[in-house]
Amino acid sequence: MLLLDQATRQNLWRQLVEGLEAYTEGIAAHRVIGRRRISRFLETLARPHVLKNDLEAAYREMAADERREAEALEWSEGLVGDIEDAPR
Repeated sequence: MLLLDQATRQNLWRQLVEGLEAYTEGIAAHRVIGRRRISRFLETLARPHVLKNDLEAAYREMAADERREAEALEWSEGLVGDIEDAPR
């Protein structure tokens, strides 16, 4: 028989309850959103926080960063050198 102190038992119980709550919330989301749609739902929730709304403005901002553009050019030119040595 495994003997655990009270603090350890309480911690394990709390973790179990939290896991069951998360599982229950997941099942509820599955019922509301529907099968095979959860990833799309999560993507629509996260996308505005991850991507800029104006993609064209984001590209302009990246192009204006001359140091980044120089690094990108150097990296892409390095790829050409890698291909030259590749067997055909």
